[in-house]
Amino acid sequence: MAFTDYSERASRMIRRWSGVRDPPRKPSQQQELPRVCVARRPPSLWLPALYRVALRLASLWRRIVSLAPVAKLLCAPAAEDESSQPAPFQDEYVEPARSIPVSDTCDVLVVGGGPAGLSAAVAAARAGASTMLIERHGCFGGCITTVGMETLGWYRYEGVVECETGIGMEMERMAARMGGTVKWPFNSSECLDADYFKIVADHLVSDAGVKPLLHTIVVEAIHEGGALAGVIVENKSGRSAVRAKRVIDCTGDADVAYLAGARCTKRDRRERMGVSTVFSCSGVDKQAFIDYTETNPATYKTWSRRGGEWCQQTADKEEHLRSPFLQEEFEKAIAAGPGVDGTDAAELTRAEMEGRAQTLHAIAALKHAVPGFEKSKLRNFGMQVGVRDTRKIVGRYDLVGEDVRGEARFDDSVGIFPEFVDGYNILILPTTGRYFQVPLRCMQSPDVDNLLVAGRCVAGDKVSHAAMRNMMACTVTGQAAGTAAAVSIREGTSTHHVPVDAVQRELVQQGVRIS
Repeated sequence: MAFTDYSERASRMIRRWSGVRDPPRKPSQQQELPRVCVARRPPSLWLPALYRVALRLASLWRRIVSLAPVAKLLCAPAAEDESSQPAPFQDEYVEPARSIPVSDTCDVLVVGGGPAGLSAAVAAARAGASTMLIERHGCFGGCITTVGMETLGWYRYEGVVECETGIGMEMERMAARMGGTVKWPFNSSECLDADYFKIVADHLVSDAGVKPLLHTIVVEAIHEGGALAGVIVENKSGRSAVRAKRVIDCTGDADVAYLAGARCTKRDRRERMGVSTVFSCSGVDKQAFIDYTETNPATYKTWSRRGGEWCQQTADKEEHLRSPFLQEEFEKAIAAGPGVDGTDAAELTRAEMEGRAQTLHAIAALKHAVPGFEKSKLRNFGMQVGVRDTRKIVGRYDLVGEDVRGEARFDDSVGIFPEFVDGYNILILPTTGRYFQVPLRCMQSPDVDNLLVAGRCVAGDKVSHAAMRNMMACTVTGQAAGTAAAVSIREGTSTHHVPVDAVQRELVQQGVRIS
């Protein structure tokens, strides 16, 4: 088969570009080879041609570069104005405006994949809304999977009253069926396997038809018509927008609410609860340790034996109950102290590094003082420190300690939670059957419509926060927020005007106890 001599054609083209004219071609020369069209030349033919073209282009480029100084002198202004000089780098940088793609759209967008976010996403999907769940880590589960706090509710001593059929309890039962739990040693609570719960969370999301998106953070809120209409996210794919009819903030830190302009509060640094570094050990003689705890039993009264940070105000009825707390053994090995601002990246960095350093002292203390730990060694850390206390929204109703301690009842109740208070040196365990109702209004910001907040950043004072921050309480507000978001779309209203009775009917249909 004959081929057109493309190398010669390319050579002629380069010569013409450089101003060299070839002698006229004779007609007989043009007819020496027939015209043949091919889709791809064999490498043995087109590589040499490309090499010769490259040499010609390089020669032409050297000529152009040699003329550049002359062109610069001819085009330069007589004097350069000082105002044309770039401004020195300031304390602030104005980011240029740009268009970004809309990567996803949905009815309900849930930000934060912890117990609150999982409950919100599953509830919204079950109520008929197309739902998306965004999480900044590589797994769902929140404090369970990223911090290593392996229980949704460790408070289940005899006498507790709570909702037995909400999504939070469903999480525990699913984990138990999949072999991812063990019995809490001192009451009827379940301990979760943190790594196994990642799989449990994946099943919950997949079974409900929720669209997941991991490794993604929200960096800005989108407003339209005076209401929240989505968020701007960043991840490995770049920066994009997610449009949503309703947004639920389950970040724990009220990040989305804050970005959207909702008023938020934070406790004074001196009152703020501490953060914790959670670690696991291997090489522990489990039976020797259990025998030690049986012969040296600790109770909740032990927490207050020596005063200080762990001194607890109780209702007396808790003081005889068994506790896993090892105060004496850890006196010199506190992993992290109070005063860390969980919304400040620099302070979180310091807490993470200090917590890991202090863990070595904690393990040394265990080896020295606790039977069973003589041959122990560090196995792993949680993915991040456990944060208890950051922003809370200002709500349409702010829960107070009297609501939690006084069995409050509300017309807009969307769930119940037992009288369990754990924080700010107060410990009340739910052993009397007392419980309070959770109002929808504590999840609504008066400043931003079509936004709901669930988890530990719902509105309230510090005593109510010591109750609502607990993970099972977070599932209560999460399921309520997801349901309310879906119902508001179904009813054609905003989250500020969603009919409470319709939300309550949907929650009851999902098995939630609201009274």
